[in-house]
Amino acid sequence: CWCSTFLVSGVDFAGPFLYRENSGRNPKYLKAYLCLFVCMSSRALHLEVATSLSVEGFLDAFDRFIARRGLPAEMLSDGGTNFKGASRYIEDIMQWHNNTENHDAINCHTAHLGIQWSFNPPASPHFGGSWEISVRSVKDLLYKSFGNQPFSLPELFTIFTKIEAILNSRPLTPVSNSVDDLEPLTPGHFLVGQPLNALPEPDLSNIPQNRLDRWQLIRERIQYFWNRWREEYVRGLQLRTKWSKVAPNLKVGDLVLVSDTAVSPTQWPMARILDVHPGADKVVRVVTLKTARGVYKRPAIKLIPLQLEP
Repeated sequence: CWCSTFLVSGVDFAGPFLYRENSGRNPKYLKAYLCLFVCMSSRALHLEVATSLSVEGFLDAFDRFIARRGLPAEMLSDGGTNFKGASRYIEDIMQWHNNTENHDAINCHTAHLGIQWSFNPPASPHFGGSWEISVRSVKDLLYKSFGNQPFSLPELFTIFTKIEAILNSRPLTPVSNSVDDLEPLTPGHFLVGQPLNALPEPDLSNIPQNRLDRWQLIRERIQYFWNRWREEYVRGLQLRTKWSKVAPNLKVGDLVLVSDTAVSPTQWPMARILDVHPGADKVVRVVTLKTARGVYKRPAIKLIPLQLEP
């Protein structure tokens, strides 16, 4: 039975991100916000630009989300008090979320479509734990990567679309148990039926920003986001056990992510374990694995299994 993605979705805000209203000599700078939707079943993410914190600004982003992803049956949103900070823009987001008139306007806009909208009560961020975990590190890293310099509105759309592809390229679990199958299941499979890829681009990380043009600067910032987010995501996948517990050994046929390889955005180096080499204590520390480029020996500490049986 086929089921649409984003049938039950959570939504959250991030920002602000400055953008230039015009490209003249004295441009006017305005605030835009990231509206982040997460599918509660596949954990796929959808990023939209909200040009303001008004009801109309959010509904414009929500209408674009529906046009691209389909009509959801249920939407989940927090109440805003989980946004911490004393700065002005955080207070704006909190007031927008807590305004009951905004809740009524959103319900009125979506009620005839059959969408059930659920708002979490104030001071209860744990109600949205499943999507808060998905977007917490993404929101912080997005602002660190792009929040301290102004872009044009088309540039913001390009940035968020490319970041969306990066987030939806992350590996979740093996597709099959075949040793010849190196492709993991990703959120992109639920969206387009195949992994999401990006066009190859030159590495711009070692070039000073004042020597980059606008096109190069956007790619350099996206590469910075990719390197930071991939490192944090891989670190979160690694199994950590106390010394009193024995970690399970890698086994022949396991699909693993090779964590010590520098790759371009949306590329995840995967491998299948062909043989294990346990030590005298029966602990596997070295394995022989098959990658898309050949067969190699690698230390087990550099490999992250996508699926381990207890």
